[in-house]
Amino acid sequence: MRVRPISPVLLVAELTERLLTAASAPASAGSAQSAHLRVAVDGPPAAAPDRLAAALIDPLRARGRPALHLRAGDFLRPASVRYEFGRTNPDAYYEGWTDEAGLRREVLDPAGPGGTGRVLPSLWDAAADRASRAAYQELSPGTVLLVSGALLLGGGLPFDVTVHLVLSPAALARRTDAAQRWTLPAFARYADEVVPAAFADVVVRVDDPRHPAWVQRDEATG
Repeated sequence: MRVRPISPVLLVAELTERLLTAASAPASAGSAQSAHLRVAVDGPPAAAPDRLAAALIDPLRARGRPALHLRAGDFLRPASVRYEFGRTNPDAYYEGWTDEAGLRREVLDPAGPGGTGRVLPSLWDAAADRASRAAYQELSPGTVLLVSGALLLGGGLPFDVTVHLVLSPAALARRTDAAQRWTLPAFARYADEVVPAAFADVVVRVDDPRHPAWVQRDEATG
């Protein structure tokens, strides 16, 4: 494993190239290729996955590739489910806050092979604790669909490219807001049980957001 320091600007540029290459790749023999590229940008809130995903939209569009950014935070389960065991239960946060079935049904499957291309940009308004009432959107052919959020890679969701933002336990604790530190055991479980850094297509260390580092396992996967 090699760790290559990279600037935030260059990180966006290299990820853009990586996604453009993946979006243009022909289907392998015997496989069904999606008309769209479904990308996970996974990481704890302290790693700012939403910000990175949003930063990729304009560069992708500037290169002629339609792009849409959705937040997993807009696909949470109702408060009655999330808070069944209390508002600060790390196991509930880890196991059941995100409505993965809804995210698959309303976004990932429609954007996948044979899908309708008609996606729902948000499902649940967590602040109001009700359905978001968002309108469906028709994806343009070849859209890069970026889904950002935490704990995205442990449930078998059908992403075509996965980007994982990782922090050391010390950096994660330091950069997590005090009111959210109850979530830290959930991220420790995620690292130990899912081990996303071992299989994500792109792994980026963000202990210091000003100085990220691209983790390269070998020449083939880095």
